[in-house]
Amino acid sequence: MDELGRPSAEEQRAAPKHPLIVILDDVRSMQNVGSVFRTCDAFAVEELYLCGYTPQPPHRDIHKTALGATDTVAWRHFATVNEAIAAARAKGYTIAAVEQAHNSISLTGAGGRYERTALVFGNEVTGVSDAALSLADACIEIPQWGSKHSLNVSVTVGVVLWEMVRK
Repeated sequence: MDELGRPSAEEQRAAPKHPLIVILDDVRSMQNVGSVFRTCDAFAVEELYLCGYTPQPPHRDIHKTALGATDTVAWRHFATVNEAIAAARAKGYTIAAVEQAHNSISLTGAGGRYERTALVFGNEVTGVSDAALSLADACIEIPQWGSKHSLNVSVTVGVVLWEMVRK
């Protein structure tokens, strides 16, 4: 890995981070959780909050897709999404749910809109919970033109983080 110029786990933990918190609201798949850890590492996210029954490291299936990112991404577990949102808000973060909802903002107009953003991503089947939606300051939606109108949660995290950091 030295030839690729990648930082060590210790260097990555100490490196500057984007002012973004990712909140996973009852995501059930360990592979999705591992993939989100890896994506949070790639985009140098400040912290990852795992809520409710979202699986937590250490677990073989999380590590399989995280590829070491559980060692480089700061993370915490909260019993409820309400507690996670309260913790992010206490740190001065704007809360944005990523969900298809009335009055949502297109992702293309949301990137760079908020200085410090906590992004809430929901369950693979039911999406962001009503509790989280009621606490959010904004709702962000990814424009889609296909017949399915949804993406896997780990893919959604990657798309949204890219748009948030590139602006």
